[in-house]
Amino acid sequence: MVRIVCSAILFDLDGVLIDSTPAVTRVWTRWAIAHGLDPADVVYKAHGRPSISTIRDYLPDADHQAENREVERMEMEDLQGVVPLPGARELLRALRPARWAIVTSCTRPLAHVRLRAAGLPAPKHLLTCDDVKKGKPDPEPYLKGAAALGVPSRDCIVIEDVPAGIRAGEAAGCRVIACRTTVPDLELQNAGADWIVDGCNSIGVLASTDSKLAITLMGCMARGGA
Repeated sequence: MVRIVCSAILFDLDGVLIDSTPAVTRVWTRWAIAHGLDPADVVYKAHGRPSISTIRDYLPDADHQAENREVERMEMEDLQGVVPLPGARELLRALRPARWAIVTSCTRPLAHVRLRAAGLPAPKHLLTCDDVKKGKPDPEPYLKGAAALGVPSRDCIVIEDVPAGIRAGEAAGCRVIACRTTVPDLELQNAGADWIVDGCNSIGVLASTDSKLAITLMGCMARGGA
């Protein structure tokens, strides 16, 4: 068991608090097929990034805003199988609202729709791709998430599930816990995760005050494989 003291937790949404992988896979597969692209490749690269970034990569000459609105519409309509991941609800309930935020590559409307579908509480602080100029893996989202909570990024723990998000957290100066919900351990390690756990059900809260948190990680792998 590992004990960590920090000032705040910055959660990614998809793959950390909620399981939206089936819906994400369906939407991006449909989009890829419609544009004559390899669905598996598109789905893999879309995880953890703003959708418009993926669109720009594959369709550099397209109307990116129009394509992005269509992807958002499909994602907001496809909520089948969008559920909370094990331990997510319990972990959020154990934290004071001022000690955590969600930092997601979703748009704000999509984030709210998925939170409602999963039955999770809307956070006091929610930062989405609509709030930044550069999305993950750029550090801007997590730097702004820390600023919204009024704490230095170095005192924040980021909880992520894909390399783009891990790199964003590390670049922002945060320590990063990675969840084994989306990609293999090796990819999480190579991205620079400090600890790897199964998911939120491996994270416990020892103390949550107005200024500090103490959490535990059960069955975790630390950087370097220890």
